[in-house]
Amino acid sequence: MLTIVAYSQNAASQTSNSIVQNTMNPIDTFIERKMKESGLIGIGAAIIINKELVWAKGYGYADNENKIPFTPNTIMNIGSIAKTFTGACLMHAIEDKKLSLDEDINKYLPFKVINPFFPNEKITLRNLATHTSSLADRYPFYDSTYYYGGDSPESLGNFLKNYFEPNGKYYTSENFLKHKPGTYRDYSNIAAGLAGYIVEIVTGKKLNEYSKQYIFNPLKMDNSGWFLSEIKLSDHSKLYDKQGDTLKSIQLYGLPTYPDGGVRTSVSDLSRFFIALLNEGEYKGARILKKQSVEEMLRFQFTATNKPENITLNELNSGIFWATKRNVTRIGHSGSDPGVKTEMLSDLSKEVGVILFTNTSLSEKDMFKYYFPISDELYKHGVKLKEAKK
Repeated sequence: MLTIVAYSQNAASQTSNSIVQNTMNPIDTFIERKMKESGLIGIGAAIIINKELVWAKGYGYADNENKIPFTPNTIMNIGSIAKTFTGACLMHAIEDKKLSLDEDINKYLPFKVINPFFPNEKITLRNLATHTSSLADRYPFYDSTYYYGGDSPESLGNFLKNYFEPNGKYYTSENFLKHKPGTYRDYSNIAAGLAGYIVEIVTGKKLNEYSKQYIFNPLKMDNSGWFLSEIKLSDHSKLYDKQGDTLKSIQLYGLPTYPDGGVRTSVSDLSRFFIALLNEGEYKGARILKKQSVEEMLRFQFTATNKPENITLNELNSGIFWATKRNVTRIGHSGSDPGVKTEMLSDLSKEVGVILFTNTSLSEKDMFKYYFPISDELYKHGVKLKEAKK
């Protein structure tokens, strides 16, 4: 039996609440069925209509063993959606004239980052943020950097120095692509880590502190942080992996390149940040970025030519840690990590947004069979809600 927790935030009226509840009833049945078929343990979801959170709900369990419900206030690491926070911090530092998107990153760093295949070409923050930096996540090494059981003991700066300096213990030419910076899109977590580190260098504050000052506190995101040491562990979801008939628990983990995926937050908290980005930097009177900064962050600045045959070209449009997704019909970001699959996506008009968390890893095939249909169904209901509220 799935536990379902309803949650409403600032509903406009009793009539609005009635519309939401009546319209959402079918989604409960759909999600319950997909969870039962797939083995997904817990889900949190929210729908945003015209920059307002109109519905949020939890399904299943944050802790399967102790039957603790998954709610919109359950905390979970959100994978690469964290890059949008790094992007917002980057844009804030630019507002303060501490950074430029088009300056050589070596102007800011205490060590040099040079692609050995293009040693005379500069790499910019815009390259880092649009995944056109020519810096590569070297697998399986990158996966081996996850630290299970707590926050990573290795500092961000130490890791990056060892990865990019020729005498560093992690250095190899395989850390770089044989493509000129700015010409080729290749998704890079390491580059996001480097962007976050540059924010730390120029502001004199760790990214978690900078985020708290300029994002979490203004938006009253009280259940959010970058490290396990910053959040209430009793409210943090456990993580699971479901492969076939086998379900196993995954230890909570940290990673040295935390700006690429380290944020821990709830569906409720994340909705505030997402609304602020969709609403030109403002949420209920709290402004986290200037309108021009948000426009630059969300503006598509690079269209990849290295597209897989089964993906349309525009699907690879990149903003500042922002992208088009799902057959070019949605904008925002998604995230994947062990025991984690998340989405924070809006339609192109920014009228209907969906946030979706699950604490369970599935095979890629099963993600397409179960997780993405839940996301699509939420959008359909969001469109119905939008029409019902007119």
